[in-house]
Amino acid sequence: MGLLGLNVDLMERYGLRFLDGVQVTLELVLLSVFLGALLSLPLAVARVEGGKFLSRASFTYSYFFRGTPLLAQTFLVYYGAGQFRPQLTDIGLWWFFRDAFNCAVFTFTLNTAAYQAEILRGGIESLPIGQMEAARAIGLTRYQAYRKVILPQAIAIGLRPLGNELVLMIKSSAIASVITVYDLMGVTRLAFSRSYDMEVYLWAALLYLIMVELVRRIWDVLERRLNRHLTLSR
Repeated sequence: MGLLGLNVDLMERYGLRFLDGVQVTLELVLLSVFLGALLSLPLAVARVEGGKFLSRASFTYSYFFRGTPLLAQTFLVYYGAGQFRPQLTDIGLWWFFRDAFNCAVFTFTLNTAAYQAEILRGGIESLPIGQMEAARAIGLTRYQAYRKVILPQAIAIGLRPLGNELVLMIKSSAIASVITVYDLMGVTRLAFSRSYDMEVYLWAALLYLIMVELVRRIWDVLERRLNRHLTLSR
């Protein structure tokens, strides 16, 4: 035992592996959130503008992924893909689904896209209807109006809940460890199975806390800069 009661020998044995686990966690979360953001845009617009069929399809998608546990979704993708190995091999996709990290990214992307789509939908519907009318009046197409006028404002309105979604994804990423992804929690479980020292879970908790706090601070700066016009107008 070293200073502050820390097990120095344990830190020397697993310290670098914990840092590797943090890197895998950040890669998993950032990639999933980014891809989910891209997917959430058409989903949100479909809820608002898609008509009866597309609106219901988008709602059903969000309802499923927001209403079922992420753990169950992860199992469905990872273990379910194995049931369709011959078909996936035939179409050249087995290389993707046989990798646990890819399955985690795929599942997390689908999950966070549902939440981000609902946040964007709320932002879009909170805007005055005159925003679209004004954009069309100056000659913008509906696509241009959404790209240049509607979506930037909707994203600014939803910036805080989008930040909360990023934080939730960091904490939820621990689920990936159950399908053998060596993220932070995966490394922690491995270290505990070999040392039987509960201290490793304390390290994991502290590292998750540090990641969340860094995101919170970065998001606060981002929100102040992007929404500074709202502060000045008050």
